[in-house]
Amino acid sequence: MTMKCSRFLACLLLSVSLFLTLSSATTILFQGFGWDSCNKQGGWYNSLKNSVGQIAKAGVTHVWLPPPSQSVSPQGYLPGKLYDLDESKYGNEADLKSLIDTFHQNGIKCVADIVINHRCGTKQDGRGIWCVFEGGRSDGRLDWGPHYICRDDIQYSDGTGDLDSGAAYAAAPDIDHLNSDAQRGLIEWMNWLKTDIGFDGWRFDFAKGYAASVMKIYMEGTSPNFAVGEIWNAMSYGGDGKPNYNQDQHRYDLANWANAAGGTIKAFDFTTKGILQAAVEGEFWRLVDSNGRAPGLLGIMPQNAVTFIDNHDTGSTQQLWPFPSDKVMLGYAYILTHPGVPAIFYDHYFTWGLTEAIAELAAVRTRNGINESSSLNIMEHDADIYVAMIDGKVIVKLGPRYSVGNLIPSNFKVATSGQDYCVWEKQ
Repeated sequence: MTMKCSRFLACLLLSVSLFLTLSSATTILFQGFGWDSCNKQGGWYNSLKNSVGQIAKAGVTHVWLPPPSQSVSPQGYLPGKLYDLDESKYGNEADLKSLIDTFHQNGIKCVADIVINHRCGTKQDGRGIWCVFEGGRSDGRLDWGPHYICRDDIQYSDGTGDLDSGAAYAAAPDIDHLNSDAQRGLIEWMNWLKTDIGFDGWRFDFAKGYAASVMKIYMEGTSPNFAVGEIWNAMSYGGDGKPNYNQDQHRYDLANWANAAGGTIKAFDFTTKGILQAAVEGEFWRLVDSNGRAPGLLGIMPQNAVTFIDNHDTGSTQQLWPFPSDKVMLGYAYILTHPGVPAIFYDHYFTWGLTEAIAELAAVRTRNGINESSSLNIMEHDADIYVAMIDGKVIVKLGPRYSVGNLIPSNFKVATSGQDYCVWEKQ
C-alpha cells in the first residue's frame, strides 16, 4: 500500500496543473440506454430522441450512447466493422446523427461507447480462424489481419503480434494496442466519429484490456471534450461476504490508472459504488475513511471520479452487481450532492419512474454549482445516519434516523426529500 500511495502522489504532482484548468461548471452524465435497448421496436435512436427534453430537464450535460458499430452481439460489445454504423441494432447512421443533433440542440454533448480492446473478425484466414477484420469502408481503413492480434491470444493470433499489454478478453480477439498502425487507425476512426458523426467524447469499454500508456495516446490523439474509462476490478471482501472497510488498494488502482493515462481521463468509481451499496443497508459509517474523507476514488481524486448507482452491466436485466433496489434514491441523493461527476442511469430515470425525484436532486446540484472539485465536510456518520455539507451551501442526510440534532444551521431550508434522505440548501 505504501508503494501504491507513493506512486499515486508522484503522479498527482505531475498532473496537478491539468486539474487547475478544469471547469468549475456542473457536469452530469446520463447513460442513455440499458442492456435490452437494442431490441426496441422502431430503433433505439428514434425512441431516445423523443426523451431528450426530459433528459435535459435533469440538467444533464453529457449523454453516453451505446456502441455505434456493426457487432456480432446485438448490444454492440462484440464489434467488427467499426465504420459500419448502418448495421447497428440501435438504428442506422442517419438515425444516430439525427439523435446527436437533437441532443446538441438541447445543450447536451454526446459520448460514444468505444469498444476497441477486442474485435470480431468477419472472415476466416487460411487456417479457418475468424481473424480477418473488415473496417466497413471501400478504402480499406481498419482492414486488418491476424498480425493485429496479441500473440498470447493463442485462439486467434498468428504469433506475430505483441504480447497483450493489459487484461485478457476471452470472448473475441484481443487487439494488439502496441501496434502503432492499429493506434493510428483507431485514432482516425474516433476522430471520424467526432467530425462526421458528431460525437464529443468517449466512454472506453474494458479499458483495463490495454496499457494506460496506450490510453494516453488515444486521449492525446482525439482530444475529447469528456472521457471516462471502465476499470472494473474486484473489491476486497471479509468472511461475512461484505466489503472490507478499507478499500484503499481498489481506489488507488483507479487513481494510478487515470494518472498513467495522462491525468485528464476519468474513471468510473466502482469503489464508491461498492461501498455505497453496502452502506445503505444500515452501515452508513462506511461512508468516511480513516482520514475523514469519502472512501472511494471520490475521496482522493474527485476530479477524475464518475460516480454511478448502476449501469447496463451491474443492473438492467443483467443484474451482475446491482444496487439494493429499495435504496436507489439514497444512492442518487449521495452522488448528486457530492463531488465527482454523477451518472444517471436510463432505467432508473424512466423505467423505474424516478424521473421527478432524480431531477429534483439534480436541480439542487445545478443551482448550487456543485462540481467535480467541490469541498466535502462529513458532519456525522453512524450505522443509521450520514450527514455531509458540500461547498458550505448544501447539506445531505442519509439514513433512517430522523433527528439530526443541531447539525443543520437555521439558514438552511429543505430543498427535497424522500424515504430516508433529505437535502437542505443555504438560503
